[in-house]
Amino acid sequence: MGKKVLVFADRRDGVVRQVTYESIAAARLIVGDGKVIVAVLGTDGKKEVESLAHYGADHILLLEDGQLDTYITDAYFLAWQYVIDQVKPDVILTGHTTIGKDVAPRIAAHFDFGLISDCTSINMVGEEITYTRPIYAGKAFVKKTFVSGTQFSTIRPNNIPTLDLDTSRSATTEEISVEIKKDRLRTIVTQVVKKATSGIDLSEARIVVSGGRGVKSTEGFQPLQELADVLGAAVGASRGACDAGYCDYALQIGQTGKVVTPDLYIACGISGAIQHVAGMSSSKVIVAINKDPDAPIFQIADYGIVGDLFEVVPLLTKELKKVIQNG
Repeated sequence: MGKKVLVFADRRDGVVRQVTYESIAAARLIVGDGKVIVAVLGTDGKKEVESLAHYGADHILLLEDGQLDTYITDAYFLAWQYVIDQVKPDVILTGHTTIGKDVAPRIAAHFDFGLISDCTSINMVGEEITYTRPIYAGKAFVKKTFVSGTQFSTIRPNNIPTLDLDTSRSATTEEISVEIKKDRLRTIVTQVVKKATSGIDLSEARIVVSGGRGVKSTEGFQPLQELADVLGAAVGASRGACDAGYCDYALQIGQTGKVVTPDLYIACGISGAIQHVAGMSSSKVIVAINKDPDAPIFQIADYGIVGDLFEVVPLLTKELKKVIQNG
């Protein structure tokens, strides 16, 4: 028997994020002969329909409301609540992002759903859905199942492969509206001021170049940025670098920062404290650059370079430029 799986699309600046397509791929694993329904919140959602269909969506709900263009907890809670009441899904999936981490627990508590957060894989074992998530700061993984009721989980970005693009697929669409009264909103966002970034979403980046206290200053991040530009990577940082004022906390990776799972993680001047490792230990390939041969980061690194990052990183950048230019 097929299941009805509801995926809440995660959008940034009006564009559906990669983790949404990963959530759809997970939905297709468990849906059987049922239906994958994707809810898109905010204006101009119609432009996303074709792409969502090509990657596995069967039916798309469009909530074209300008109040949902900017994330406000209460507005999103009301919208999600309304969609769930209308769809009555068997399974709900969304990204383990800032929005997902904020709204999912509220929705689960409201409906009395079980919630398994930060899943790195979802599999069918017979008729049972098994969810895998990390515990103990990523040192171990646990497999969980639901005993009964609607199943709700959030997906960690960069862990579940998306489906192959299928341009022959199409999806039905439905425009729905939810009444979001001003008196239900305890917070009103009047202005959003964005800080300059590389333009690459750190949590979804395939390559991350990260710096720690070893960069010594704000200027010390410049060689890392140059390497990142060559690789098309995002720049991250340890909490130590952020606390020292070398960079903004938006770049922080670790237990109290962002969790990343890139294909390649280059740690520059990072000692490897457990709090930082918790945010990047699931990276597919880890390269550590540190002048201390006994730095803990080398214990988890696939490749280690003992040396001064201010000598090693520019050399890496120079050689990689040659490789890329030569094809």
